[in-house]
Amino acid sequence: MQAAAKYIILSGIVILAIGLLLYFVGDKLGWLGRLPGDLKYESENGRVRIYFPIITMLLLSLFLTFIINILRKWF
Repeated sequence: MQAAAKYIILSGIVILAIGLLLYFVGDKLGWLGRLPGDLKYESENGRVRIYFPIITMLLLSLFLTFIINILRKWF
């Protein structure tokens, strides 16, 4: 039970850190989601929009994997 409590507290700290980061530097992250490799399709009449941020999600996945592996080594 103590291990679960530790993970819940750690998750809360991570969510708080992400929230503070987005609050204070969110305006400087405008490039995120507009990387080369992110696919965007708009129909000619503008009724259909499809956005597929492949490279952004790949970078986010690599970053989170790195952070999780570091945290696993500490705990």
